[in-house]
Amino acid sequence: MAGTDGHPRDTPQEWRVTASETPFTGGKTSVRTDRVVMPDGSVAARDYQVHPGSVAVLALDERDRVLVINQYRHPVRHKLWEIPAGLLDVPGENPLHAARRELYEEAHVEAEDWRVLIDMYTSPGGSDEAVRIFLARGLSEAEGERFEVLDEEADMEVARVPLADLVRGVLAGDLHNNCLATGVLALTAARAGEGLDTLRPADAPWPARPFEG
Repeated sequence: MAGTDGHPRDTPQEWRVTASETPFTGGKTSVRTDRVVMPDGSVAARDYQVHPGSVAVLALDERDRVLVINQYRHPVRHKLWEIPAGLLDVPGENPLHAARRELYEEAHVEAEDWRVLIDMYTSPGGSDEAVRIFLARGLSEAEGERFEVLDEEADMEVARVPLADLVRGVLAGDLHNNCLATGVLALTAARAGEGLDTLRPADAPWPARPFEG
């Protein structure tokens, strides 16, 4: 549906659910089965992952390099180049606070300038996960000791790669992480359009995951 300016906009809508169950509950996510009434009156089962939401950070330095990490992802049996990201562990958590935390914990970096780059649903046909990707600029090394990493993160490599190289890698099919691909392409599009200073402020509302200030 188009807004008052004629541009297309996603609109909230909720079809009636006649029954719901949670056949699996994990440490951070679960799987839910809803029986949903279709437009023709029939009822269909819809299985999906219930997810707390995530944040990701496209950290851009003064040399136009993006801070990336290389991490093993078991479901796809790959080590992927990604941008720092993490779960919204606390309901109602301010996403900017979570993004600052992830940038510190995964790369030991701080940033002065934060803006919302893009909001998205990662896989709306099978998950309710919502992700907010921030653009962070004015980077500096964080003070204090580095955060202790565990599990897959213990093998994580951190690097800074020119933005143009990442764009080429995404379009060539060499880089597959959704936040990295979406982030670098969105940044490129924003630059070619109205410019980075017109991006939304870091505390812009996020209806998919409402938060307190």
